[in-house]
Amino acid sequence: MLAIEEIDRLKKENLPLLTVVAGDDLGQFSQLKERLLEKIGFDKADLTYSYFDMSETNYQDAEMDLVSLPFFADEKVVIFDNLLDITTDKKSFLDEKELKRFEAYLENPLETTRLVIFAPGKLDGKRRLVKLLKRDAKLFEAGELKEAELRTYFQKLAHKDGLVFDSGIFDALLIKSNFDFSEILKNLAFLKSYKKDGQINQADIDEAIPKTLQDNIFDLTQFILTGKIDTARDLVRDLRLQGEDEIKLIAIMLGQFRTFLQVKILASQGKSEQQIITDLSDYLGRRVNPYQVKYSLRDSRPLSLPFLKKAVATLIETDYAIKTGTYDKDYLFDVALLKIAHEKQA
Repeated sequence: MLAIEEIDRLKKENLPLLTVVAGDDLGQFSQLKERLLEKIGFDKADLTYSYFDMSETNYQDAEMDLVSLPFFADEKVVIFDNLLDITTDKKSFLDEKELKRFEAYLENPLETTRLVIFAPGKLDGKRRLVKLLKRDAKLFEAGELKEAELRTYFQKLAHKDGLVFDSGIFDALLIKSNFDFSEILKNLAFLKSYKKDGQINQADIDEAIPKTLQDNIFDLTQFILTGKIDTARDLVRDLRLQGEDEIKLIAIMLGQFRTFLQVKILASQGKSEQQIITDLSDYLGRRVNPYQVKYSLRDSRPLSLPFLKKAVATLIETDYAIKTGTYDKDYLFDVALLKIAHEKQA
């Protein structure tokens, strides 16, 4: 069961003594946090709740409330938000003495207090605080979801909202949302508002969900690769009218072509999709989006390694020429697109 489905079973009356919401999928984390506060009926004006943003609060003030007995009811809920001290984030808001006192509380929490901790980020398993919480607290983690889990959860949610997708269109929604939890949630809300009868087709996806800059650059790349130069020019003109700068456009295009090149090279070495994700994550020093790799493998399949290398080199050279003021940036960007299109057709 997903963390967000577990949270749906919570209410103030069955809240454990210690509850932790954490995770490095910040989109999903924000939804878990919002849902939990909703389920327990959090209200800042209600004196049976105490809220402390640990990035701004002196721990001594929060501790005083934590260890005191409830005054307005038999039990109270104390919320510690942004407690980065239990994550791998380098920021720390509690000093060593305060950490020791907090550990002592976690070893023996008050029966009349329900402590809820929100910690955006990955839990640091080496910390004693985290070991105590993993042992004794109810933990909800916003971790990376498998595609099947993501698909199943949002299909249930869409059905609950009365949305019915034509064949293959739900996949189009996931791709459009970059398989991001919060983006899918937001885009489902767009579709629900846009299509009152709930029947969703490709046109609804295209019209109801706003295009991001990344979407437009992906389209631009596809136009160039398929030789649709006039369409590509029209799109570039629209982006310029929207105030987008050529340097930003090049940076996004370069990111796309670099990913194509990287997965192409690794795939040519006989590596599996999972091995490619692991290798790229190690190389880049961050967790690579698995879905980005999946669809980059698909989209790069018809592209040759020599072409991808030349495309990357062209974009790097153009970026340098623009930044050094060699020629007008509009001209340099247009020439770069023509060069890439020519190399693809060669």
